[in-house]
Amino acid sequence: MNDIHPIPVEGGFVGLISVYVNVVVVVFGAIVGSFLNVVIVRWPKEQSIVKPRSACPHCGRMIAWYDNIPVVSFVVLRARCRHCGGPISWRYPLVELLTAAFSLLMFHRFVGDVQHPSPGQVGAYLLYLGFVAGLVAITFIDLEHYLIPDLVTLTSIPIGILGVWAVEQVPGVPTDVRGSVIGALIGGGSLYLMRLIYQLIRKDEGMGLGDVKMMAMIGTFLGPHPALVFVIFVSSFLGSVAGITMMALKGKDLKYALPFGPFLAVGAIVYLLWGFRHAARLLPLEPFVRGIGLG
Repeated sequence: MNDIHPIPVEGGFVGLISVYVNVVVVVFGAIVGSFLNVVIVRWPKEQSIVKPRSACPHCGRMIAWYDNIPVVSFVVLRARCRHCGGPISWRYPLVELLTAAFSLLMFHRFVGDVQHPSPGQVGAYLLYLGFVAGLVAITFIDLEHYLIPDLVTLTSIPIGILGVWAVEQVPGVPTDVRGSVIGALIGGGSLYLMRLIYQLIRKDEGMGLGDVKMMAMIGTFLGPHPALVFVIFVSSFLGSVAGITMMALKGKDLKYALPFGPFLAVGAIVYLLWGFRHAARLLPLEPFVRGIGLG
């Protein structure tokens, strides 16, 4: 009997391992996204995110495991409940696909050698995937309910500080534990100060405390400078563009309430993926970078 050997070409064998690892990372991200959908639906209703099992919002029937496979079930069922035919929201596969993509991006952001990742690299990947997943959950909740859950922001701050302390030596981690603590204080403090100034000038709240806590969370994971400058600038710019667009297309006035959390999330994710200078060129914001002496 002949022995069975692995693929003789080393490059091909390594390539198969790489493909396998990438598939696992993507599937893991989609599973995380499926859990985020539970948080997005249940947290605003003050329901448990642990139990009971997911059910159709139209007929109330429990969803079987084979109808709850991320993305796949949505496609197989053609966006309809198996029992009552009620429509399944596009948000479910969108969140799962987004989180799957971010899982892959975070993995390659922190793990250099796919075959031999260090515990620190895997830890950094999991830590920052959790951070980005939190931003995704905040985005969809804020867009629909104009709320930012303390469950995500306040819980993430101590986890982020401890996590950064554990992986701060891993290449690519944006800050160290000292920067994490300072980032939380400056991130929350700077937005709180902006909120107070706005209240004094306009006699209106303008920005909720949820945004303040979210900025403290972002500072925890990204550090103080230049991350917070970039995130505030980009989120303010994108928010202004969105606000002007809404006024032009729908006739809204200057008092139209626009959730700010999604713009903070975009700024934070762009910074995390590409860094200050690369992200500035991507947007492009090079004149701004030079203007504050970082170009």
